[in-house]
Amino acid sequence: MNHSTAHRTARIVLVSLAILGLAAVLFAGRRLLLMSAPTCLAGRWHGCYDTENGVLLMTLVGLPPAALVVWALTRLRVASDWRTSLAEVGMVYGTVPFVWLTLMPGPGAGLVPGRVSLVPLQDLATMGPIGIGGNLLIFAALGFFVPMRFAALASVPRILALGASCSTLVEITQYVLRLDRVSSVDDVLVNAAGAALAALASRPWWRDRLDTRRLQQYDGGDKTYGRAAGVAHARGVLGQQHVPRPERAGLPRRGDLG
Repeated sequence: MNHSTAHRTARIVLVSLAILGLAAVLFAGRRLLLMSAPTCLAGRWHGCYDTENGVLLMTLVGLPPAALVVWALTRLRVASDWRTSLAEVGMVYGTVPFVWLTLMPGPGAGLVPGRVSLVPLQDLATMGPIGIGGNLLIFAALGFFVPMRFAALASVPRILALGASCSTLVEITQYVLRLDRVSSVDDVLVNAAGAALAALASRPWWRDRLDTRRLQQYDGGDKTYGRAAGVAHARGVLGQQHVPRPERAGLPRRGDLG
């Protein structure tokens, strides 16, 4: 199996797992989601957008319009780069609803002072599986799509830092606005971990583009140098084995060719 076939297989597997996971979640929570359907379809704010069920339901309902926006952006681009359009829409559409959920005020909002928990791993036991899973998803879309859109952030450590920064901003907002929520360092850790895991899941999509850009920067597109050697050097897999430039190896430079 060659390199391109392996990447294509990995992409198919990831997409299939994502579809199966979404279908399983919808099937398991169908009753909870449908509880808010009458209120949301009636266009009422209270009972829809101020409830977790309503926000998740409207997020699912908005998927077809979001796909239409992706299609429109792709058509407007000269290069018809659908991955860039998908990344732009996905990182916004997949993040805003979850951030909205985290900023929903509790029953004592504005009445009780802000609460802070700065001891790492202390609150994980009280989160439970659903709480941990939800915290992993808050910035998962950001971690999944940002490396596909911005080459400067196309690395897992940078996405981890981005997720931690965004989560810290959310926790500070909860504290300052006195939303009757606990600003916990464990939320930051789990949110950042979710973004990093999502970046790993989308790695087959953004790694090839990153290698191509590094290769173009490294050899200026010189075909004499060789694409395979350039990609290997860009990835750093050659270690101490230095791959010489064409002019250093005694080969003619592109400008010297007739």
